[in-house]
Amino acid sequence: MAEMAPSLKTHSFEEVAKHNHKDDCWLIISGKVYDITSFLDDHPGGDEVLITATAKDATDEFEDVGHSDSAREMMSKYFVGEVDSSTLPAKAQYKPPQASSAADQGAGNLIKILQFVIPLLILGLAFALKQFGKKEQ
Repeated sequence: MAEMAPSLKTHSFEEVAKHNHKDDCWLIISGKVYDITSFLDDHPGGDEVLITATAKDATDEFEDVGHSDSAREMMSKYFVGEVDSSTLPAKAQYKPPQASSAADQGAGNLIKILQFVIPLLILGLAFALKQFGKKEQ
């Protein structure tokens, strides 16, 4: 009896994220879900790069590599459905560091200065003691 193709349906992010290892590997690329388990051994970049792209939206990683037209055409045979975009986790937003007060900045600058000056003072003291020891003899 022939094996039935997986149903092409809408998958939640949580469902797709469970398929995150060598024996069961699904990716989300441009809102589509691909079961690439059978392709892992054939991927020119190795299987590890694909496995690390699971459990997240891998669109940026896929696009950054610059895949060929033939690679893009090949994807259709691994297509298993769409991802429910309402279940995707929010992308992390860049948050600039909190502005510190002038007192905090001053203390930070003082520490940086002391990290430089204290070793110089110790070296100077050691040199002076060495010179003083020579005069005493």
